[in-house]
Amino acid sequence: ILPRYHIAASRIPGAGKGLFLDEAVAAGSLVTAPDDIEKYQTVSPEWPDECYINHAFEPNGLCHLGFVFALADLGAGAEITVDYRHLLAPGQREDFDDAVTGRAIIGYDWRESLRATTAQLHALMSAA
Repeated sequence: ILPRYHIAASRIPGAGKGLFLDEAVAAGSLVTAPDDIEKYQTVSPEWPDECYINHAFEPNGLCHLGFVFALADLGAGAEITVDYRHLLAPGQREDFDDAVTGRAIIGYDWRESLRATTAQLHALMSAA
């Protein structure tokens, strides 16, 4: 995780904890880079802090190939969110529904996900 941050109670109902920025980041900035999280999933209580990034259908972070980029200028105190549909296996339904809309969170086809996030990242970097 590149900017300073902290973990605290999420503002998203039912989400538990979330990852919050302690400093402002500009749109297009790299927020997190891939980490060795496989060894932590459900096997150990020692999850890396990027696991506290919560889901939103209208996220402020773009998850692309394991990297998370700020989709807009984000101020200190912003809770980072990403669209979990890019993280799930194709057709996999998340164990919970979206807290804001009540809609099911179902994984995208990997080609659709890669096309969408590549286009979003290209647009984001072109605007910077």
